Amino acid sequence: MANDQDELLTYYRDSRAKLLDAIDGLTDEQMSEPTIDGWAVKDHLAHLALWDDLRAAEVERISAGHESVWKMTDEQDDDYNATGYELRREMSPAQARWELERSRARLLEAISAATPRALDADNYGAAGLRSQHEDQHSSWIKRWRDAQGY
Repeated sequence: MANDQDELLTYYRDSRAKLLDAIDGLTDEQMSEPTIDGWAVKDHLAHLALWDDLRAAEVERISAGHESVWKMTDEQDDDYNATGYELRREMSPAQARWELERSRARLLEAISAATPRALDADNYGAAGLRSQHEDQHSSWIKRWRDAQGY
C-alpha cells in the first residue's frame, strides 16, 4: 500500500516533535540515568537514531530499484536492537542528540526524494516505512519523567 509522501513527512516531523517535547529540559545527568528498564534516555535516542538510519537506507535502496535487505525475523530484530544498544551505550547525551538529529534529517531527505515504489509499505521489512516506534519511546520517556518527578 502506497503512502502519501507529504503525509509521511508530516508524520515523521510530528513524531519527532513529540519526542523532543518528552526530553525537553532534561540535563545530561538525567538523560544518562539507566532507569527506564535498564536504559537511559540517551540510549533511547541512540536506538531511535539507529532505526532512522536503517529506514533511510531502505528508502534509498528501494528508490534505486533494489529490494529490502532488512526483512528480519522477530529474533533477528531483538538481536539487532541488543547489538545496537551494546555498541552505542557509552555514547554521550550530546552525541545521542546529534545522532538523532542527523538520522532524522537523512530519513526526511530520503522520503522527500523517494520514488513511488519506495513509498509502498509492502516493499519493507522490519524497519517498515511508517512506524509508531518513536511514539512508543516518547511515551515511555514521559512516564519515566512523571515517575521521577522531572
